[in-house]
Amino acid sequence: MNILRSWREQKIMLKRIFPELVDQDFDYQEGTRESMLDRLSAKLVKTRPELEAILADLQLF
Repeated sequence: MNILRSWREQKIMLKRIFPELVDQDFDYQEGTRESMLDRLSAKLVKTRPELEAILADLQLF
């Protein structure tokens, strides 16, 4: 996947698509990206592949 948008832009877009997300849902420390993605997928009731597909689609907008 080519990253075309900054993480800040992606967070804003995700919060527009999923209004139930809040800034704290995106909190992570260095090396804990996987746990953040697990929290996001659990909160959105999406599998990791579904969440990764959503993130990939954000690169196309």
